[in-house]
Amino acid sequence: MTSTASFTSSGDAVMRRRLLLSTVFRTVCRIAVYSAIFVLVTLLGVVLWLAIGRLTPAFFSRGHSAFPDRAGIQAGIWGTFWLISLTTIFSLPVGIGAAVYLEEYASDTWLTRLIKVNLSNLAGVPSIVYGMLGLTVFVRMFGLFGHGIKLNLLNGFLVVPLPFGKSVIAGALTMSLLILPVVIIATQEALRAVPRSIRIASFALGATRWQTIRNQVLPAALPGIATGAILAISRAIGETAPLIMVGAITYTRICPGGVESVGTLLTDPQRVLSAPFDMYTAMPIAIYGWIRVGPEFTSVAAAGIVVLLFVLTCFNGFAVYIRQRARNKLKW
Repeated sequence: MTSTASFTSSGDAVMRRRLLLSTVFRTVCRIAVYSAIFVLVTLLGVVLWLAIGRLTPAFFSRGHSAFPDRAGIQAGIWGTFWLISLTTIFSLPVGIGAAVYLEEYASDTWLTRLIKVNLSNLAGVPSIVYGMLGLTVFVRMFGLFGHGIKLNLLNGFLVVPLPFGKSVIAGALTMSLLILPVVIIATQEALRAVPRSIRIASFALGATRWQTIRNQVLPAALPGIATGAILAISRAIGETAPLIMVGAITYTRICPGGVESVGTLLTDPQRVLSAPFDMYTAMPIAIYGWIRVGPEFTSVAAAGIVVLLFVLTCFNGFAVYIRQRARNKLKW
């Protein structure tokens, strides 16, 4: 049995107008959502259709080639692996530590408020600006070392060039600057979401501030921290403009350090140590290069896009898994 709404004569026109606007707005929102889904499905369908013939085992074991049938994305995969691994090592400890200090230790002074405002502004700076900063600071190091010097460390086992030049470590440091504000802000929001009563109860039981943060606050904030960190790293994986600025190679068959397999990664420490200071490419750079070459490389670029989307989907899925697993462990 359905009931119909009845209105008084004085409010009838107003209520009908509001219901009409609500219906129109709901319809517009629905059209917008379905249109976006349709465009997305169409683009993914076209990319997958073009990439079907290229996604073979040989595509993952070959580097760049002037012939589309021989081109592969191996160098891009390993370059992205080293780039993101170093970016994670540089950015996550610094970002999470800075957020913990700002939220749990720092007093509410004008300097602290200024830092927080600047962090919010830095999160919205275009990535190309970070690329120019990385070019000046890490690739050239303000020209302080002239034509460059090399530091022999570990009895010559490790050679560190100064400036870093167009190397993996220069790109990783640049990408760390790019995602650092995002990591800090996400961690701050996660820490703020932890109820203050948890901290008060811990202090009441005699715990120190660090014990409270380590044993109560950080485990409770882990879902938000992990989600923000992984999404920030996913952004770094898909960035192209900063890597172009800091000198990532578009066409190369050589992986950083000559590491072309997991076996070499585990058994040859000298190559592992030299990889961060070697030249490199990345999956977005390789895709960009294939698209620029000509229409004969369209299917190759589509295959690279599929691989990149798969990696990003895995990262996002991992973020969802960590968030749900950490939430299920919470007891409050």
